[in-house]
Amino acid sequence: MDHKLSKDAYGGVAGKDYVPYISSGSKSGGNVAVLIIGIILAALFAASTAYSGMKSGLTVAAGIPGSIIGSAFIAIFAKHKGILGKNLVQGMSSGGESIASGMIFVLPAILLIGAKVSFLEGFAVGVGGVLFGIGIASLVHNYLMVEEHGKLMYPESMAISETLVASEGAGDSMKYMGMGFGISGVITVITSSFLNVTNNVISYVNESFYKWKFEVEVNPLLLGIGFIVGMDVSLMMFAGSILSNFGIMPLIGYFAALGNDSSTVWNNPNVAIHAMQVKHIAGSYVKYIGAGMMLSGGLIGAIRLIPTIISSIKETLNAKSSGAGSSSAGNMILIGGVIVGFIGGFLVSGGNILMAITASILSLFLSLLFVIVSGRLTGTIGTSNLPVSGMTIASIVLVTLLFVIMGWKNPESNRSLLLFGTFIVTAISTAGGYCQSQKVTFVVGGDKNEMQKYFAIAGVVGVIVVTGVILLLSNQLAMTGDNVPFALPQANLMSTLTAGIMSGKLPWVMIIVGAVMGLVLFLLNLPVMTVAIGFYLPISTTSIILVGALVRLFVEKGCKSEQEKEVKVSNGISLSSGLVAGGSIIGLIGIILQVFKIVGGSEPSGFAATNGMAVVILIVLVIATIIPILNSKIKNAK
Repeated sequence: MDHKLSKDAYGGVAGKDYVPYISSGSKSGGNVAVLIIGIILAALFAASTAYSGMKSGLTVAAGIPGSIIGSAFIAIFAKHKGILGKNLVQGMSSGGESIASGMIFVLPAILLIGAKVSFLEGFAVGVGGVLFGIGIASLVHNYLMVEEHGKLMYPESMAISETLVASEGAGDSMKYMGMGFGISGVITVITSSFLNVTNNVISYVNESFYKWKFEVEVNPLLLGIGFIVGMDVSLMMFAGSILSNFGIMPLIGYFAALGNDSSTVWNNPNVAIHAMQVKHIAGSYVKYIGAGMMLSGGLIGAIRLIPTIISSIKETLNAKSSGAGSSSAGNMILIGGVIVGFIGGFLVSGGNILMAITASILSLFLSLLFVIVSGRLTGTIGTSNLPVSGMTIASIVLVTLLFVIMGWKNPESNRSLLLFGTFIVTAISTAGGYCQSQKVTFVVGGDKNEMQKYFAIAGVVGVIVVTGVILLLSNQLAMTGDNVPFALPQANLMSTLTAGIMSGKLPWVMIIVGAVMGLVLFLLNLPVMTVAIGFYLPISTTSIILVGALVRLFVEKGCKSEQEKEVKVSNGISLSSGLVAGGSIIGLIGIILQVFKIVGGSEPSGFAATNGMAVVILIVLVIATIIPILNSKIKNAK
């Protein structure tokens, strides 16, 4: 058997006539060993994505790393299950990552408004969103996977499929991921995330006439993300940070210095306007302009989705009328999602029956619309580029309007609102990962019902892990002010937006300024949300992400042929995936040890506390990343 997909996998033949990679024999790839491996990887990718996503504002798709790691484990513990077992494992890896990518957008916002969330509440809305997302997506399975075969390309699904069927290269991929994990682990252990024996932030702050700040956090996790997302995304995010730190911040600082002694910061009466430092300008002004930019980007994205929503609903109705429906298991999962969704609605509404019913119905309706859109867009642009932010912002705004109209404006109602939003965003992100995994199943020849069940299990595992991680990190996530450990750009937007609208204290001037800036970016045909997240994130985050992209550019420019470039970039992505996994998992372990006071409490001193030490670590990190990639060899074709 050739270790590559047939050209029919990419189209040119009707979906019903497509012959998958495994076209005969058993379609089952599952057993106890496969399930255990999948659960472990789902938990690892959920924890890793939750940590790295809350820190950077970006998430990395787990399909390809999951397929590589899963292939290795299947080869050791369940070799006879072959590619079908590997497929289930990668699907479960994607399941854990997809749930984390959604829940971290909204659930931490509850902590940011000063409220608390219980594990049961997070579990109920998360599992409800998982089951509902899978159930609705299963209704349109035949339409998306079979009828639209070759029209909806599912680019990431095809990349995962190619990874699964290629026997050569898997060992190299594991080797480079291991290298990245080791590099990231060592640096993370010695820095603030763990032992804190050395400084890892290059920092320059100017508090004089022209106020500005430039920092670089030497974090292998963030450098790995930069290598993976590439120059375009990294540069746009960094451009947003340059605008906020060297454009808007100095401008506000200049005019603020002209204020009189009696004027104070609008949300901090203890600080005089003319005496504001960089951290005050960033926290009380620039932050809200950035929120306006993200709101503008999200709403623009949602408006642009209207034609897709309409066409998706029409096609879905046509698919159902032609008998291309869901399996009985899919229907049961959907019913379970609706039931758990209503139970969660009653649980989080604090005894308000009317709120539980109306908000649950609206949340289910919005989830229905955007789950279908999510499944279709995944077929066009993949899960990594899925506009989850835009769909979530549009949903949150509509649910917030319902709460305002009904008079539910107190902080407890805001908490309930954000939990309903968690249900919606989990359903949306789940649908994207699920459709991506089902397309892989269709291409390689697996059992769609088996993938459905395994993905649902992974989703539940993901909810448990992400909710646990958020509760474990609750003290760090709720921190405000300068140099917070987690940026949480999306969750900060959700908390700012909902709390401001409900209280009537939203600084609309700054929000509108940011929204207008976002509109200008849109008219210039620039990616609004990418620039806006960069504007909002600390420049220490976007600068190291840019360094990662520059490393990739350096590698690409040094290649003498397209084949060499393909091999080195592929190995670089594997190594970078290891950097992300190592930094997030080791960092999370470090925080757990700090919480239980096993490590921590010390501060670096002497040269170890200086910018010079951080520069040394940065040089070591870049060299340690580049050298293995440059030493990649092109294997001769057999």
